[in-house]
Amino acid sequence: MREGARLRLDYSARSLWQVDRTIEEIRRQGAPLAAVETALRGFGAYAGEVLVRLTGGEWWTGDGDHRVRTPDGRVWDPVEEARRCYRGDGSLRLLCRDAARVAEN
Repeated sequence: MREGARLRLDYSARSLWQVDRTIEEIRRQGAPLAAVETALRGFGAYAGEVLVRLTGGEWWTGDGDHRVRTPDGRVWDPVEEARRCYRGDGSLRLLCRDAARVAEN
């Protein structure tokens, strides 16, 4: 994902700003969701790994989907959030911020 999009990603919460912006740029190009689904899954998986590293969570698989479970037991779906970003209605950066806040408490 990093190679194709020419992104320099370091698994920091801050790097998700770049990912959100890249998804927005792809959306503005007008490609149908089906055409960019693989890229969105990659961006979501990257965001999920950021969540795991930031919160001490773990990858969790249910119903064939991959999500992140944080130590407080909450389950986060970064792949679906990437799709919401593409529809103009989500943010991987904000998902990570929210998960980190919950994990702190």
